[in-house]
Amino acid sequence: MKIVELNHVALHVADVEASCQFYEHCLQLPRLPRPAFSFPGAWFQLGERQELHLIGGRFEAVIDHRRGNHYALLVDDLDAWEEHLRRCGVPFQGPLHRPDNARQIFLQDPDGHVIELCTSPP
Repeated sequence: MKIVELNHVALHVADVEASCQFYEHCLQLPRLPRPAFSFPGAWFQLGERQELHLIGGRFEAVIDHRRGNHYALLVDDLDAWEEHLRRCGVPFQGPLHRPDNARQIFLQDPDGHVIELCTSPP
C-alpha cells in the first residue's frame, strides 16, 4: 500500500471566471475539460500529471501566507516568470534564496491563495 502521487490541488474561489483569467493568462495553465458537477468550477493542468481544480462559491476570506498555507510550482526559468508577471501587473515577493540555493517568488491569486514559483537547487 502506497501513495502514488499528488493528483490535484483544489482551491475554493469566489469568482470562477476571474480566477480562470488569472490561471490561464498569468500562470499560463492549460484548461482541462471538467465533469458536469452541480456547482461552478474549472480544471487546469499543472505540469505533467497534476491538476488544479477551482471550486466556486467561496464567501469566507482566505488566510494564506508564504510560510503557511501555499503550494509551490517548479518552473524552468524564474527570471522569465518574473518578467512575465511584471507585464501582467501581478505583484510578487522575491526572488528569495532558500538555504539550499533554490530560488523562489511568491504571488497571490485573485482570492489571496499564495503560490510559490521555485527552481530546483543548483
